[in-house]
Amino acid sequence: MRLIIMGTGPFAVPMFQAILRDGHDVPIVVTRPARPVRGRKQPPSNPMREVAESVGIEVWAPESINTPDAIAQLQSYAADLMVVCDYGQILNREALATTRFGGINLHGSLLPKYRGAAPVQWAVINGELTTGITVIHMTPKLDGGPSLVQMETPIEANDNAETLETRLATLGAPAVLQAIRLLDKWDEQTAIGEIQDPAGITKAPRLTKNHGLIDWKKSAKEILNNHHGVQPWPGSFTVWDRGKQPMRLIISQLSISESIEREGLSEPEGHSAGEVIIAENDTLVVACGSGSIRLLEVQPAGKRVMTAGEFLRGYQLKSGIRFQ
Repeated sequence: MRLIIMGTGPFAVPMFQAILRDGHDVPIVVTRPARPVRGRKQPPSNPMREVAESVGIEVWAPESINTPDAIAQLQSYAADLMVVCDYGQILNREALATTRFGGINLHGSLLPKYRGAAPVQWAVINGELTTGITVIHMTPKLDGGPSLVQMETPIEANDNAETLETRLATLGAPAVLQAIRLLDKWDEQTAIGEIQDPAGITKAPRLTKNHGLIDWKKSAKEILNNHHGVQPWPGSFTVWDRGKQPMRLIISQLSISESIEREGLSEPEGHSAGEVIIAENDTLVVACGSGSIRLLEVQPAGKRVMTAGEFLRGYQLKSGIRFQ
C-alpha cells in the first residue's frame, strides 16, 4: 500500500518502523514543525523526523494540515491511506478525503475510554488495572472513529506513564499492520470496524504542570498512582512553606509507608493531611487523607536530587511541619 505517515513523538516510532519492514511505499512523513522552547538553544527532539531522515524518506512539517495548500499537497501523493500516531493535529474531513481509505490512528487506550492527548497518563493516574491500544478508522471527531483493532495489556504495579507508553507503542505496531491489511481487503461499501459506545467515553486531557502538585488530602494509593502517572513530566512536587521563602520540593521517588513498623518506627495518630509525621535519620513520612507516604528522594528547587536522609541532614525539617 502507498501510505502517508503522520507522527511526531516517540510513541509513533515502532509503528513506523514496522510499516517500513512490511515493505509499504511511504513517499512522505508528515510531522509537526519545530517549536523553540524557552531557555533551550535547540528545539526538542523529533523522533519521527530522525527515523525518516535515516532511511531517506522526505519529511514535511506544515503549520496546519487542514489548509487548502496542505490538502492539495496531500492529494499530490496519490496515497491509499494515512497512518496517524502521536501527530498533534486533528485532520478535517477534506484532509481525510485526500486518500482512498482516509486515515487510521493508533491511540494509547482501549477506546472509548481515555479519548484525548494523555490516555496513558490518565489510565495510570486513575489506577486502572488494564489498558491497551486501539487502531481506529478516522473521522473528524477526536478519537471518535470505529475501532478496527484493539489489544490489551495489564498495568503492572511498578509501571509509570513512561514505561507503560513504551510497552503500548510496541504493542501497537503489529496492530497497525493488521488494520492496514483489513483496509486493503475492504470493498469500501460495507461497514468496517466496531462503532464506539458513547456511554463508555471518558476524557484524557493534556497534562499541565499543576497535575504534578501532590494533593495530600488524597489517599496514599491515589498519590502513588498520580506520581506514576506524571512521569517523566510534569513530575511530582510539593511546597514547604518556610515563611517568606517557600521551598518547592520535587519528589523523585516515593512509596506507601507500609514498612515503617518493621523498622521500629511508628506513626503518631491524629495528624492532618500533608503533615510530616516522621523526620528521623533516613526516614521522611508525610500523612495523607488516608494512609501515609514515604519520601525516598527529594530535590529542592535549584539543587541536586538527595536521598531523604541527605535532605534531613541538610535542612531543618521536623515532624509537625505541614506541606502545602
